[in-house]
Amino acid sequence: MLIKKPADVRPSEITSREHYVTRRKFMQAAAAAGSSLVAGEALPAVIPSERRARLDGVVASEYSTSEKQNSYTDVTTYNNYYEFGTRKEDPYRYSQDFKPRPWSIEVSGNAEVTGTFQLEDFVKPHTLEERIYRLRCVEAWSMVIPWIGIPLADVIKQFQPHSGAKFVEFETLYDPDKMPGQRGRALRWPYVEGLTIAEAMNPLPMLAVGVYGEVLPNQNGAPLRLVVPWKYGFKSIKGIVKMRFTDRMPRTTWALAAPHEYGFYANVNPGVDHPRWSQAQERRIGSDQGSGLTSLFAAKRQPTVMFNGYGEHVAHLYDGLDLRKNY
Repeated sequence: MLIKKPADVRPSEITSREHYVTRRKFMQAAAAAGSSLVAGEALPAVIPSERRARLDGVVASEYSTSEKQNSYTDVTTYNNYYEFGTRKEDPYRYSQDFKPRPWSIEVSGNAEVTGTFQLEDFVKPHTLEERIYRLRCVEAWSMVIPWIGIPLADVIKQFQPHSGAKFVEFETLYDPDKMPGQRGRALRWPYVEGLTIAEAMNPLPMLAVGVYGEVLPNQNGAPLRLVVPWKYGFKSIKGIVKMRFTDRMPRTTWALAAPHEYGFYANVNPGVDHPRWSQAQERRIGSDQGSGLTSLFAAKRQPTVMFNGYGEHVAHLYDGLDLRKNY
């Protein structure tokens, strides 16, 4: 075992007091929340840094759909991730040199535990789950994807939000040097999304760190993205670096870009048309033959289901809310 003398230790290897205190506070909160964090610093990182590395210790989730899954090629080459370009093939093409580790997430706002935490501190207290979810894009195409991650509600509990926390706001990394799409004006950067605290504490949303049993690819939002299966895909923010608990509805990116088309709630609702197309039907990528655009236009249309088929789990969140007005 190599033991360094004080004179041999570089300043960068010394944990700052601020980071040490916030990390200890986070670990104490995790223990109080009943998590499995028991060994503290001795636990290894759950998420490997190697590209396409396998994820160990993954358990199946009760919330998975039994529908036929899309292929790995469908899921990883046909994406919306405007930080790497606006065309569906751009994220795969332009994200390959992106380095998603090391990675940290800043937690702020109306919560007992705040600070900046390494990715490992988010995943160590939790068991990774595989959840096979259908995810629907607002352009009326959908996929069925086996995500791997941790329930968002479990993570939020560790930060102990105050009663004034009515919403959870998320923010993507802003780095135009590494994300070429951010050099353009397609959207306001950095990308911002949000949920009500009730939505965030529902058991369905997850923070995904993998797909198909492997570490999350860059084009799918590595190393950490949100998945909210009853909402349109643009709510599932990628490359998360900030999470804030707030008493005000977040000013989300697409709602700012086109408020007459993209509302804050963004629930899948076949009864509310997009101003430029109907939402009543969808086409499942990969449901017939080929992949990407070939498969999309070959696929048969099928009726869109309210809340993307997850109504039994989430309909109660909107009791008394006009879902045509609050789209």
